[in-house]
Amino acid sequence: MKEETEIQWHSRLHSHGENEFELHYFIQGSGSFLNDKTRFSLEPGTLYLTNPEVRHSIIVQDDTTPISYYAVLLKTEDRDREFHRLLTIDLKSNRTYGVGTNYRFFFEEIREKGLSGNRALRQSAVHQLISFLYVLSGEEDFHFADSRNSHIEKALRIMQNNITNDLDLEDIAERLDLSKSYFIRLFQQKMKTTPMKYFMKLKIEAAGAMLTSTDRPLLTIAQDLNFYSEFHFSRVFKQYTGTAPSVYRKQYLQLAGRQNVQPPES
Repeated sequence: MKEETEIQWHSRLHSHGENEFELHYFIQGSGSFLNDKTRFSLEPGTLYLTNPEVRHSIIVQDDTTPISYYAVLLKTEDRDREFHRLLTIDLKSNRTYGVGTNYRFFFEEIREKGLSGNRALRQSAVHQLISFLYVLSGEEDFHFADSRNSHIEKALRIMQNNITNDLDLEDIAERLDLSKSYFIRLFQQKMKTTPMKYFMKLKIEAAGAMLTSTDRPLLTIAQDLNFYSEFHFSRVFKQYTGTAPSVYRKQYLQLAGRQNVQPPES
């Protein structure tokens, strides 16, 4: 989140419904996280849990440093008693977890599987997340031990900071002081996709945020994100999301209108 209107959207004070929990995992940026009546300072690699019907908000401290984070909304059913107990008892709404930024890869995998059209992959994401919460509730400390993650971390930061710029593969590899072929191989091993496909995915995510938090025309968004044309932007957006940009905007705003959203407190 970097644009002013995007910041306003993510900074809104809001809550979710009964039996809906939300995890926020921050990997970049500065500011604070308001969870109920407690305000926490944002630190990269920190995870927060928000319980149902608890108002929360992301507060930006320095708008020159984009805030990057993963958010996972979890809804429990009556049959999910053990999972509900884990969330409501072991993970208190006023607790924070310094898990480190390497969990970026875990949450990226969860996100990919959760958005998959394959039911087995979606179920796999659920079980991975439950396992993660069990470990977290026991306050055990474990991290990804692969030293090569530092190269991928830096590559992801470069991509995130250049969403609106023209960035190519050679430029990223040069900044990492790696050969292009080795960087591609390393990136694919960790992220299961090529660097430039991932960079395009980040652009589509940024486009989604602009569509839902601003009233910018599609042409303006396409130009801001360095697409060749509005048609090119629409075609790629639909390819990645399965939905045309105009339809995506309409559906998201309809959903947001049904949520309990309140303006931030001064």
